[in-house]
Amino acid sequence: MKTILSLGGKVLLFHLFAFSLFHLLSCGSDRKTFLLEGTFKGFSQGELYIYGMNGSHRLDTISVVKGKIHYEVTLEDSVTLSLVFPNFSELPIFAEPRAEVEIEGDASHLKETRISGTETNEQMTKFRLKAGGMTPPEATKAAEAFIREQPASPIALYLLNKYFTQIPSPDYKKCIELITEIQKVQPDEPSLKGLAEKMKGLVNLKDGAKIPNFTATDIDGKTVKSSDLNAPVNIIFTWAKWNYESVSMQRQLTFFQQRYKDKLKIVGICLDVNKKECRENAEKDSVKWSTICDGKMWESPLLKQLGLSYLPDNIMTDSQGKIIAHTLHINELQDKARPLLDPKNDASE
Repeated sequence: MKTILSLGGKVLLFHLFAFSLFHLLSCGSDRKTFLLEGTFKGFSQGELYIYGMNGSHRLDTISVVKGKIHYEVTLEDSVTLSLVFPNFSELPIFAEPRAEVEIEGDASHLKETRISGTETNEQMTKFRLKAGGMTPPEATKAAEAFIREQPASPIALYLLNKYFTQIPSPDYKKCIELITEIQKVQPDEPSLKGLAEKMKGLVNLKDGAKIPNFTATDIDGKTVKSSDLNAPVNIIFTWAKWNYESVSMQRQLTFFQQRYKDKLKIVGICLDVNKKECRENAEKDSVKWSTICDGKMWESPLLKQLGLSYLPDNIMTDSQGKIIAHTLHINELQDKARPLLDPKNDASE
C-alpha cells in the first residue's frame, strides 16, 4: 500500500510539473503575441497586405486559403494596423499584445466587414458601419464628435488621420484643434508630435508659396535637392505599391514625361517599407526620374517637411520653386501643366 501511494504521488507530481512547465512555456512564448483570424466569403485564395499606420509595424502579407486568414505576430506595444485588400480598400485593426481578434466579411461587401475580439475593434466596427450610411460631411462630423468625446481612444488617432489630416485639402485650424484635444490625454503619444510637424508643412503648402528647401537620397543613392527642380514644370508626387490610384498616377506620369522630356522634371516619394519592392515597381513602370523611399512610410521626415499628407498627393512648381498647384487628380495635373509645357500648341487648340 505504501509503495502504491508513493508511485501515485510521483505520477501526480510529474503531471503537476509537466502542466506547470507547459503553462510557463506557453506564457513565455505567447504572452506578447497578437492573433488575427477570420473568414471571407467569395475570396478563396490570394494575399492581403498589412502594415502599421504610424510606421511602427513593417509591411507584411497575409495568405488567404479557402477563404480563411491566419496572422500571428509578436508585439511589444499596441499598434494600429491597416489591412489592405486586393481592391486596395483598407480597414483598421487595433492590435494589442496577448489579444485575439476575429474578422468576418464578404469580398463583395468589404465595407460591412466585422472585426471583434477586443472592445476597441468592436467599437471601431460600430462606428465604421454607422458612418457607411452617412454622407461624407456627416461622417466627418461624426468623427470629430468621437474624437472630442473619447480623445484617449486609439480610434481617435485613426479618425484624425482618416478624416482630417490624410485628405486632399486638410483644414489646418481644425487639425490643430483636434490634435490638441488628443494631446491633453495622450501627451506621450509619439505620432502626435509628428502630426504637429506635418501641420507646419501644410502651412507652407500653398499655391504661390515657395516649396521648402530639401535634400534627400533616392533609391539609387543619388542626392536629390529642391534646387534641382528647375524645369518649366516640376512635379513631386507620392505613391505606394499597395495604393492603386497612386500606381496609376505614376504610370500616366511616365507617358507624360516621355512627351515633354526635359521640360518636365518629376520626383517620386514612395511610401513602401521595402526599398527593393519599390525599385522593382519603379522599373516595371519604366520610371526614369528619382524615386525616394526611406522606409518610414507616413513618418517620413520629407513628407512632413513638404506637407504631403495624402496618397496619392502631389506638388507642381515652376522653375523658381514657386508652387503652381498641389493635391490634384492626374487629369487636373496634366491640364494644369500642358499650357506651361507647350504654350504654342495650347494656344492653337
